[in-house]
Amino acid sequence: MRCRLLTSFALSLAAAGISACASAPSPLNRVAVAYASVANAAGERKGTVELWQDMDKIVHVEVQVTGMPPGPHGIHFHQVGKCDGGDATPFSTAGGHFNPIGRQHGLDNPQGPHAGDAPNFTVNADGTGKASFTTDRVSLTEGSTSLFDDDGSAIVIHAGADDQTSQPAGNSGARIACGVVKRTP
Repeated sequence: MRCRLLTSFALSLAAAGISACASAPSPLNRVAVAYASVANAAGERKGTVELWQDMDKIVHVEVQVTGMPPGPHGIHFHQVGKCDGGDATPFSTAGGHFNPIGRQHGLDNPQGPHAGDAPNFTVNADGTGKASFTTDRVSLTEGSTSLFDDDGSAIVIHAGADDQTSQPAGNSGARIACGVVKRTP
């Protein structure tokens, strides 16, 4: 009886494992892949952003940072693929939020959001943080919401949390890190 229970338990675990694997994202489901290396205004690398688009036109975003100020931070796609700017206005060359369809700012705004708006993420007390989100408002393939339009796009991390309603950028504060979104070959 004990062997039968163990065998039944092992088969249940195996079935659960097969089921879990079937729902995990496969590299074959990725129609496009991109990345950004995020740096602060001093040019010090502070993290990475990995992006991939699935067959249902959903873009998956994985953010990993280190050496950043603890607390909540806004993160957005910006309209230009440049991360330059002076000390007074770091990363100003990234332009405003990516907004090709002309909506207002904020995930909680009934007249929004911008295509480039994203949920806040939190950096831990040790300066590390991870975020994972999806969006159907941007694309890594051709079209009106492509992050790879004529001047490219950037991803910017802000000093504070985004309130998800205020115009034009959610009162999220200064731009403290930036990365140009690039196609993965």
